[in-house]
Amino acid sequence: MKIVISPDSYKGSLTAIEATYEINKAIKEISQDIETVLLPVADGGEGTLEALITATQGSTIDVEVHDPIGRQIQAEYGVLGDGETCVIEMAKASGIMLLQKEEKNPLQASTFGTGELVLHALNRGYKKFIIGLGGSATNDGGTGMLRALGMRFLNKYGKEIPLGPQFLRDLHEIDPTDFDDRIKDCNFILASDVDNPFVGLNGATKVFGPQKGVTSNMLEVLDKSLEQLANIIEEVTQITLHKLPGAGAAGGLGGAFLAFFPVYMKPGIEVVMEAINFEEHIKDADFIITGEGKSDSQTLSGKAPIGIAKVANKHNVPVILVSGVIELESIPALSTRFFKLVSIANETISAEKSMRRASYYLKERTKETIKSILNL
Repeated sequence: MKIVISPDSYKGSLTAIEATYEINKAIKEISQDIETVLLPVADGGEGTLEALITATQGSTIDVEVHDPIGRQIQAEYGVLGDGETCVIEMAKASGIMLLQKEEKNPLQASTFGTGELVLHALNRGYKKFIIGLGGSATNDGGTGMLRALGMRFLNKYGKEIPLGPQFLRDLHEIDPTDFDDRIKDCNFILASDVDNPFVGLNGATKVFGPQKGVTSNMLEVLDKSLEQLANIIEEVTQITLHKLPGAGAAGGLGGAFLAFFPVYMKPGIEVVMEAINFEEHIKDADFIITGEGKSDSQTLSGKAPIGIAKVANKHNVPVILVSGVIELESIPALSTRFFKLVSIANETISAEKSMRRASYYLKERTKETIKSILNL
């Protein structure tokens, strides 16, 4: 028997890699004869870098960059096992996880550090990039990243405006003269499940801003700032970001890539599965085990488990979903896509308790599930 183990992270308790190892231990305790393939996954957000590096036997490179509020930090990017493809998870340099609650400052937060990661990789000669756009602390439309790569943002007097999205209202001209010329010869894949536009009711600021610290009195200011940026970008590139799906990802960083880079955007889980050659690994599998922290209606909208289920269905491989919590209302819909649904939290174990001892309960639920399938 062959089982492919491909969970996403269990947010707040286990990384995808930790979850993969616990599931594998559970299976091996039942029988050492069961072949397991460990392929932790992610959907473009936190954990994408680690999942790709682990699955392809890649490596990481440490770089000193600026965090969202300008402090010097050590961040990393990855190189896949092919030795050619870089993985940059923007959250490593510009992520909300780098800030304490009281440090969130959407008027100041910048993607400059993400640009520094790209620049370092360019200086190393890399030309193929996967960019994970989840988990940002920023709402600067990607202007910080663009500055790090040579772009200049000028006011009506020809002076460079200060770093930070609040100053974009004064933007009059974008000067791309010194923008890194090597970018045009590269290939960038954006891993993102966000299809929000740059501005407006469903745009970057109004949908994602509040979780980054955007208050009600900042909403209009920041949305208007991004609108002004989009207007000037359209003058320079003839690309209209305002309502472009995906441009609002990572506080508008998606829009910066779409406007100035040779790029295409794909659902994060598809990017990850292609990079780790997922389809080849599952062709002769008997089962796939996947999971996440909470499975609900959003799971069906493109999260990692449903991406796995779609590919598995092509090869008639049954998928077992083992998640921290499964929303009761979503069970009927989820049941049509998965062979078996397993919730770690149940009538005897609360969600809080299952999170406190996540490794133990994930292992126990996995053992129970495999034993029931094998009639042990």
